[in-house]
Amino acid sequence: MKEVKVCVLRIEGTNCEDEMADAFSMVGAVPEKVHLKQMEENAPAGLGRSLEDYDILAFPGGFSAGDYVRAGAIFAARIKSVMGPQLKSFVESGKPVLGVCNGFQILVELGLLPALEGAMSETPTAALYTNDSGRFECRPTVLRNDDRGKCLFVSEIPKKSLVMFPSAHAEGKLMSNDPDFVSKLEDNGQIVFRYVNPDGSDADYPWNPNGSPSDIAGICNPAGNILGMMPHPERVMTRFTRPDWTRNPGPEEGDGMMIFRSVMKNLG
Repeated sequence: MKEVKVCVLRIEGTNCEDEMADAFSMVGAVPEKVHLKQMEENAPAGLGRSLEDYDILAFPGGFSAGDYVRAGAIFAARIKSVMGPQLKSFVESGKPVLGVCNGFQILVELGLLPALEGAMSETPTAALYTNDSGRFECRPTVLRNDDRGKCLFVSEIPKKSLVMFPSAHAEGKLMSNDPDFVSKLEDNGQIVFRYVNPDGSDADYPWNPNGSPSDIAGICNPAGNILGMMPHPERVMTRFTRPDWTRNPGPEEGDGMMIFRSVMKNLG
């Protein structure tokens, strides 16, 4: 396999870039943690970077710019200002883009998700709203793979199987002013993950930690090369970071590994 270069993009407030980079390293990719300022034309000599030099773009979790205005809004606005055309070309070329937690919020603010009317809408058409509980939710969540074969990031996860990824967010309720939003996602095959109870049934709180309609935990764009999700697969690359690993012996590999292995396989 050729060398796969990953841009893990960050600014002040991003705090999951190390885990994201490590996850890609574990599946053989070559990640680089890149500050947005390195993408500017006037970046210091030797530090400048271009998005076209990378094969994958990843937006890690955290609280970029303190989540002021709305979660991910400031980071998204700065990205559009610095590298909007580059980003649109990157996506239209079919290269994979992953956004986890704050990264999902950023993708929505950028107009890259749900992207019902094109690769990158001018203004957001959805948002990640405050959790129904009104508080930060940090807990294990069980997800069901409801992808229909479209998303590049889940090809190694059997359809309808369950995985456990931890969630840690205060604004994870995917909403839109469009009353037909969920049905449009369904019709397009864009719903990738749903929250479920541990037995696989429709989720109740706290297994749906935010109240997202139709228990949506992650979606892709119509082309399938962009995945945004609230739970953190990069935090369960080994079984030892699962909350039940001492009670339920199993393989050392964690559920999150399949997300990163899937995209690498699709690039190979």
